[in-house]
Amino acid sequence: MSRQREVGTLWIGGRLSWMEQLCLKSFVDAGQKITLFHYEDIPNIPDGVICRDGREVLDTDDFIKYEKKNSYALFADLFRLHMIHRNPGMIWVDTDVYCQRPIDYDDDYVFGYELPDSDRVNNAVLGLPADSPVLAEMLAFTSDRYSIAPFLARKDQQQFHAARENGSPVHVSQQPWGVWGPMMLTHYVRKFGLKDHVQPLAAFYPVTFRERTLFNRSMRKVTLQITEQTTGLHVWASNKRELGNHYMGLPSQESWWAVALDKHGINAALAPITGRNTTAYDTALLDQVPPLEGAVMDIGGCSPALVVSLHMRDNCPVHLVDLSADGKFGTQPDKMDAYRAKLIQHGVDPQAIKVVTRAADIVPADVLLTLASFGSDAKVKHLAPVLAQGLHADSRLFIDIRKGSGAFPFLRKYGTSEILRSEEEGTLVRVVMRPNPPEPVVDNSWPAIARSLAGQDGFFRDGPKGHSFLFMPRDPKVLVVTFDNLDIAMNKREDRRPWGYEFIEKQGWSMLGVLAGGWTWYREAWVSEQFDKLRDDGFFAQFDRVVFYGASMGGYAAAAFSAACPGADVVIISPQSTLDRSLVPFETRYHTAWGYDYSGPYGDAAKVSQTARRVTILFDPYEPMDAGHVARFDGDNVVKLRCPLMGHRLGSSLSQMGLLSKTILAALSSGLDPVAFYTDLRARHVFPRYQKELFQLAIKRKRPDLARRVGTWVLARGDNRAIRLGMAELEKGKRLD
Repeated sequence: MSRQREVGTLWIGGRLSWMEQLCLKSFVDAGQKITLFHYEDIPNIPDGVICRDGREVLDTDDFIKYEKKNSYALFADLFRLHMIHRNPGMIWVDTDVYCQRPIDYDDDYVFGYELPDSDRVNNAVLGLPADSPVLAEMLAFTSDRYSIAPFLARKDQQQFHAARENGSPVHVSQQPWGVWGPMMLTHYVRKFGLKDHVQPLAAFYPVTFRERTLFNRSMRKVTLQITEQTTGLHVWASNKRELGNHYMGLPSQESWWAVALDKHGINAALAPITGRNTTAYDTALLDQVPPLEGAVMDIGGCSPALVVSLHMRDNCPVHLVDLSADGKFGTQPDKMDAYRAKLIQHGVDPQAIKVVTRAADIVPADVLLTLASFGSDAKVKHLAPVLAQGLHADSRLFIDIRKGSGAFPFLRKYGTSEILRSEEEGTLVRVVMRPNPPEPVVDNSWPAIARSLAGQDGFFRDGPKGHSFLFMPRDPKVLVVTFDNLDIAMNKREDRRPWGYEFIEKQGWSMLGVLAGGWTWYREAWVSEQFDKLRDDGFFAQFDRVVFYGASMGGYAAAAFSAACPGADVVIISPQSTLDRSLVPFETRYHTAWGYDYSGPYGDAAKVSQTARRVTILFDPYEPMDAGHVARFDGDNVVKLRCPLMGHRLGSSLSQMGLLSKTILAALSSGLDPVAFYTDLRARHVFPRYQKELFQLAIKRKRPDLARRVGTWVLARGDNRAIRLGMAELEKGKRLD
């Protein structure tokens, strides 16, 4: 008595084509239970197919494949053995096996001959007792991926043994096709004397591999070869190559496929054949195209298969642009008629097809196609009138580009291109181009930027003459107050952020940025009023630690306004103490700020900062005016760190030397150790700006001998253009003397 058996199979590689859908559905419609094992979600499995995780059988991410053909058939050969072992009674079928009638053999051994007058046994349909010695031996053999099969050709065995002896054993993925498939099965059928269990050719392979293309061409010839013995009909997935190359990946009306698809209610255009091994067809783009509301436009008529699939999927209009390779419109009526007929033959509504023969009739489309055409086989410049009128904001242009064709620069003015696939060693690429989005209307004013940075929990206060306060809350324990010039922040920094923003943000500290509306030294009364208010409202008191931080004009402000928060730390670089001419007569810079009032509780930074816990000052003692200001900071809380010959803009010098972040982080965190700082500062000896300053100081002090010694030392270790030119001037002066 016959018994109907559950069959199982495996799919790796995403979406099914109509061929796999047909084969799976045939078992469901025949009433035979079929399980599809998979390792990732598959979006288009026919109803009635049982789905199970492949990890129930083989828990692995190592999907070995025949490398030369880029085929997972090798993993499938391994998987089917483990599936049978773990699921007693289940029969394996390849996903290209069609259920002609239910597989209902009483015998636990289910396999068949695949060629006439040959004992070669194929494993596309395979049933074995789960505890059989033959299965156990095949599982053992396949456990060694470098094994050398005794059934390989003698020359292959010799080559593989030689490679093993040389320390380079040959992995199974590099071995001949079928080594874990029909070749192995045939060997073990002979070894275990199982020939009486082999089904005849008609059972599974009445249409042999050599005759496989009959499925693509003739329903009648296939039917003549199917007999009453045929159960699982192997329809040969290798037919995909011919279907893709010559039939648009869709069945012809005369084919066996067309009748079978109609019988099982499968629309081939909704699941086209997208590729075979390393070959990809135009329909592989189907998953790249989102659902269409507008038209698909084929420029030149080179992608009928993809157009059919898109139309059948989305019921979208089809615009066929009659544009010849030399850029002329309306010169190919015969080609357009044939293209239109092909679309209609495969189910496209004739009323949905519009042939465009003039540039003036082009209207925007959701998807534009020019595959194997303009950009690869024809000059891309001819697309200009089509792109000028055929693109809208959400359009996509799919195009094949031959490198060196000039297509990439040409497309740049229309949008942004992304390479989807490369072929022929990278000379031909498939690209999607998306139009550049319209420039958004962005409020780039400082108030808009500041309010965005402040967020809901911070605040922005906009004052007179461009002064402002911006608070960005982060760490509730640490606040850093910085001072900046708004003009510099907005016009000289790409990110338009207050001074120190990125550095402070990385530490996760809260930040209060105070910005001046120009070179005002923050002497606008509103600024002082804001600090008074912050002090009186307890703003500073909520933090465990407050640090005032600034350089030059900002250094002056950091020291001066620290008086609003007694006990704060102050870290300043090249600061001024005041610009009151009666107190600093040596200061001859900053004429524009001399007229401000520097009196009051936030006036003389050197005096009012004595309420700070610590004032750390970095300065160049050889900058006379900077040194004069620093000398006025004479409180017990002052730590002065000398940075000889690094100039007033020593902050940028430290930054270029890679020391600024480390130095300021130490100063802002817990206090800068002078010994460690001076150890790090020795790096200035190889810093070009320091070398230049040292050389020029020797010249300025009329010490040419010392300048030559400095120059000789520097140039012996590398080039310094300023010193090289200076040395040349010294030698010239020496000759003139």
